[in-house]
Amino acid sequence: MSDKQDPYSVLGISPDASMDVIKHAYRRLAFQYHPDLHQTNVNTTVNMQMINEAYAIISDPVRRKELDLLMRRPAVIAKYSRGIAVIISSSSSSPYRNHVGVIDKEPVKDTFRFWYMIKIQGKGYSTVIRVPEEEVSAI
Repeated sequence: MSDKQDPYSVLGISPDASMDVIKHAYRRLAFQYHPDLHQTNVNTTVNMQMINEAYAIISDPVRRKELDLLMRRPAVIAKYSRGIAVIISSSSSSPYRNHVGVIDKEPVKDTFRFWYMIKIQGKGYSTVIRVPEEEVSAI
């Protein structure tokens, strides 16, 4: 895919599209341009390659976030989702720094970042704290 082509426009979706919308758009276009189904059209192979590459970028959360940053779009997808085990960074101001926890709910987005509700369990206690995305990393 050339640098000037936007993967969102190749698939015909908006940058804030959900994974269900992305899959639906990909499958619709894959059926429309698949070379085995449309052998008479010469451009189907080229179109199918563009569609596959756009889907590969947008369906991967890390590559999608990089694309959004590169195109100066606000982040529309969180790094981690509910149920993922994470560790709170040592540079955090939280008293729970270096503790391991599990993301309790889907992240909440404000203007600048995603916030995670992390459930931390210890001996005889369980607590849920709110931590910004930059202070969380996967285990």
